[in-house]
This record gives sequence, C-alpha cells and structure tokens, in this order.
Amino acid sequence: MFIRDRHAGGKIYWCQDNVTGKRESLQTTDKAKARQLLDLKNQPHQFAGFHVQMARTHLLVSDPQSNTRTWQMVVDAIIKQKTGNTKARWERAAKSKSFDPIRNLIVANTKADDFLAVFASGKVSANLYLRRLHNFALDMNWLLTPVIAKRAWPKVKHGEKRAITFEEHHKIIEREKNPERRAYYQLCWHTGGSQGDVANLNAEDIDWQKRGISYERQKTHKLPSLTFDLEFEQVLRSLPSSGKLFPNLSKVRPTDRATEFKQRCDSLGISGVTLHSYRYTWAQRAKAAGYPERYAQAALGHGSKAVARAYAKNGDVELPSLESFEKAMKEKIISLQSIAA
Repeated sequence: MFIRDRHAGGKIYWCQDNVTGKRESLQTTDKAKARQLLDLKNQPHQFAGFHVQMARTHLLVSDPQSNTRTWQMVVDAIIKQKTGNTKARWERAAKSKSFDPIRNLIVANTKADDFLAVFASGKVSANLYLRRLHNFALDMNWLLTPVIAKRAWPKVKHGEKRAITFEEHHKIIEREKNPERRAYYQLCWHTGGSQGDVANLNAEDIDWQKRGISYERQKTHKLPSLTFDLEFEQVLRSLPSSGKLFPNLSKVRPTDRATEFKQRCDSLGISGVTLHSYRYTWAQRAKAAGYPERYAQAALGHGSKAVARAYAKNGDVELPSLESFEKAMKEKIISLQSIAA
C-alpha cells in the first residue's frame, strides 16, 4: 500500500491497496500520523501476536494485577457482592467441575477455546454463570475485549419443565405424614410461591382481617400479595400463630428440601417435577381460570409479563364470552348495592 495526497494542497491523506486498487481515507492531515497508519497497514499478519502482547503490556501497566488475576478470583469478587440465597447459588456454582478448565487461568490470557472447554460439559448452569463471569470481567475492565462475541455464545437450552397436576398433588398430600411438611406443600399449591419464600413465611405476613397474605420475595424483593379462601385459610389456621409458619423447614437447606420432595415423588411414581413446579402449576391454573395477567404477576412476585407467560405457557384456557363477564360484573354491583342498603 502507498500514501498519496487527496488534493494538490495536501489536506487529507489516503492509501491505496496495490493489489485490489481499493482506496481508503486515513482521516488525518498530519503526514507523520498518516505514515504511522500506513506502516501499520503494511505490517504482515504474523505481527498480530506482537500487537496483542503490546496491548497486554499496556494493560499490565494500568492494572498490575492483570498478570495474576485468575477466573477463580473473578468468581470470588462476585461472591463478595452477593447476599442470601443468591450468594449461596454462586458458591455452589463456583464448585462445579465445569469451571475447572479456566479456574486457574489468567483472565487476560483467555482465548475462545478455553471457554469452549467449559461449554463442553453441556450444563445449562455452566453456560449461564460463565456469561455472568465474562460480563463482570468486561465491566471491571479486566478483559481487553470479549473472549467470545455475544452472537457466538451457545444458545441456552433449558430442560422441559412442567406443572404438578391436581392428582399428583393430592397423592403427595395423602402420603405425607409429617404435618408441617404437608402444610408446606399445600401452601406451595395455594400461593405458587418459590420453595424458599414459602418456607420462610411468618405469621405476621397474614392479615386475618383482610384475609390476605403478603411477603417479600427473597430473589426479586417484589411483594406478592393475595387473598385466601376457606380451604387456604384452614391450612393457615393449622400453622403457628407467631414467628415462622414452618419453624423446622425454614432451617433446612433448599437442596435438602428439594431432595426430600423428589424422594416422595419417586415413591409415588411421579417424575419430571420439582418444588419449583408448583409455581408453574399456580400460573397455569390462573391462566385456565381466566385470571387477569396483572394479578398473576403480582401474586407470583414478577415484574415481567414475559416471566409470568413463561410459567403459564402450557396452560389450557377457555375464554368466556364478554357477555358472561358483563353479567358477572352487573351481579357483583347489584350485590354490593344490596349490602350497602
């Protein structure tokens, strides 16, 4: 390639490829700078490694720890910022063997092939947590550039999830001899709450006068609030009137609660469900009943319509006619007027 003046007066420098004849502006009027740019373009591709090393050297000067910072150190930095269940999930993820290929690898020296070794485990959690690790390192300027372009990341493919049927729930309740655990499963059915949120419910979360229950979700800090009917009330009445509704289960680790539930399902020949399936059950029941979506969002403690729809995507629904809704509303108004009278 060579350099030439675009104008006789020598205003802007440009270069031309001697092979293809393609011209490209160097976007400068400074001859010395133009010469440097031209030299850079003329350098053969084998110098690419040299330039990468130069970039790493510059990074080392600006960040002395870049030469020793490993991905395990990145994990540790993230865990320090987390609290509660989120911190516990990160701690469990950090112990996964899927991350062994990069655990002690220097962050600044990471190549795409190193990440591919993690993806080879085929675990969804490895894909998800590696994305978070990668993005955190980028945000902290511990990586010069993305290790893998966003569009090149393997697609996250979650396993098929399904709701617990009424028949399955009934079998579980009938078989369960522990009254606290039986009531726990019943509240999961009635509230659609996550296993951790339900296990940590307090008697003070219940408003007996308004016949409602409200609590703060541990994961999203949303405040689900829902009223209860007679069947729901009977379960609540059987629980402690102060403090934790489930004093023993609230002390059990989430993984142990999940294991106990799986064991009960296995003994009944029920497969493909977890405690989290109760959330899908509640959402699908709500959809089938024509429950307004905004109410379902509030009850599930989700701010996103997409999440609520994901829970209810397999639910069957028969849409009632507009006339039937109008009739029901008129009957409700008449009933309220008669009460007021």
